Amino acid sequence: MLARCGAGFGLLALDRLLAEEAAPGLRAEANTAGLPHFAPKAKRVIWLFINGGPSQVDTFDHKPELAKRDGEPLAGFDANTGFFAGAVGGLMKSPFAFRQHGESGAWVSEIFPKLAAHVDRMAFVKSCWTDSNNHAPALLRVNTGLTRVGYPCTGSWVTYGLGSENRDLPGFVVMVDTKGRGLPKGYAQNWSAGFLPASFQGTTIDTAGTPIANLARRAAMTDREQRAQFDLAARLNARHRDRTGTDGELEARIESYELAYRMQMTAPEALDLTAETRETLDLYGLNDPTCGHFARQCLTARRLVERGVRFVQIYSGGEENQQSWDGHADIRGNHAGFAAETDRPIAALLEDLDRRGLLDETLVVWGGEFGRLPIAQKGDQPGRDHNPHAFTMWLAGGGAKGGVTYGASDEFGFKAVENRVSVNDIHATILHLLGLDHTRLTHRFNGRDFRLTDVSGDVVRGIVA
Repeated sequence: MLARCGAGFGLLALDRLLAEEAAPGLRAEANTAGLPHFAPKAKRVIWLFINGGPSQVDTFDHKPELAKRDGEPLAGFDANTGFFAGAVGGLMKSPFAFRQHGESGAWVSEIFPKLAAHVDRMAFVKSCWTDSNNHAPALLRVNTGLTRVGYPCTGSWVTYGLGSENRDLPGFVVMVDTKGRGLPKGYAQNWSAGFLPASFQGTTIDTAGTPIANLARRAAMTDREQRAQFDLAARLNARHRDRTGTDGELEARIESYELAYRMQMTAPEALDLTAETRETLDLYGLNDPTCGHFARQCLTARRLVERGVRFVQIYSGGEENQQSWDGHADIRGNHAGFAAETDRPIAALLEDLDRRGLLDETLVVWGGEFGRLPIAQKGDQPGRDHNPHAFTMWLAGGGAKGGVTYGASDEFGFKAVENRVSVNDIHATILHLLGLDHTRLTHRFNGRDFRLTDVSGDVVRGIVA
């Protein structure tokens, strides 16, 4: 009798789990059959989006020739390369000193004193290029692979292919700048699911105030009453779906209700930084007024990936020029200021992930939408205009080869000339490290199979461990 009763209770639990697996929504829509395509090196991604276009020649791409030729014209330069053709000056040396660090001898600007200690964990790609010199389309290009709206971003493709490791938290989370600077240009299109099921779009979290709006239920409502409301809504939505046919938006809405209900229990704990030790809070710099806001986001990202969130993207910088890394004027003040906000938290993130045994399976990506020109943009305090021809990104952890540099720009940092790496190549490499073949992760839409890398892209093997 005891054996039969025990089996019966076990089957009840199994029946509930199977019902959840079959429920419409995220798990039913995920394209996880047969995925990953091969053994992954990384399980999750944290993308540190350096919004506005960080200058490669003032961060990680050291160019002594700029100092030697400071003020000279750049021969053959097309004034329309950047955004302000009427403000073209001569070559401009970096206002920052560079030093070599680590066993790899990587050159790092003085604005990153903390990150400099981690160069042997990083794979630098110094030959990135893109095909837009305008923020909004360039942001879409780096996020979605195309310069047009309506296409899924990288985080959506990853969660579509791999699903989530934690059914009680979103698979894809986005944190934007919390210093009152606004969203990046292009706004939520940068984390849109495009034509993929809407349940794969990024969920934005505000670490400066209420993390997720309307997360807590009304005090007068009991859990049983709320559960009854959700069940009634689910039945009505299912009845409507059965009568009118499958509707991806409706399926996503049903799943969002269920996820919101489950998040009421799990999200507050995941986002509660008071559970961290004083040593950890100090490591990130949460109480430092300069970097505390970004430190909170980086620490939150670590807590989220630790709990199975698949893809986290953090934006440094907002919409307008000087409110981001878009240093058209005063490149010294602009980049020194934003570097001070991000240097300590990012270094802490790498160290914290490593000591918790998470770095080997978490891919950390650093980079923006394009680079900046090696010439001066004229003004009272010279800056640098946009440069789509060359920019630098780095990857760490998650199967990226530490202590290497791949590709190179020319002697001025103007154009990528050696082992040029396109945005599609970066996307193909990220997917590869997650065990996904970028040519096989597809979704049929309007009679055509689409993929993140469109019709191009090669894995950058030189940075894969």
